[in-house]
Amino acid sequence: MSRPPLPPFTEITALQKVKAAEDAWNTREPEKVALAYTPDSVWRNRDEHFEGRPAIVAFLRRKWDRELNYRLRKELWAYTGNRIAVRFIYEWHDRTGQWWRSHGNELWQFTPEGLMERREASINDIAIQFGERLLKAE
Repeated sequence: MSRPPLPPFTEITALQKVKAAEDAWNTREPEKVALAYTPDSVWRNRDEHFEGRPAIVAFLRRKWDRELNYRLRKELWAYTGNRIAVRFIYEWHDRTGQWWRSHGNELWQFTPEGLMERREASINDIAIQFGERLLKAE
């Protein structure tokens, strides 16, 4: 299975990869998102460490069950060879109606076929008011 654009990345292909990831995550469809990762992809997300597509799907289901009306923006930070670094921001609310802004960094590593084999994410959350949202649904 191939997932273009493929490494080694140029600025244009790295930007395409980041936009594809942003679009996929904004669908909030765990099975669809998981297809961008290798079957044995290794993840660190905050304090969680896991590997494999089934674990990715389970993680994303939990995430989007908790993070309602999730909206994400990713920005290319750096790239080289088969690696990309991004900065991101996303906003969501919990079941009590409290809005949150989450921001952080991700490090991605890809196979020659363009599938992500490693994802490391560091994320911070801040409580915000509804009117302070930056990311509104399009």
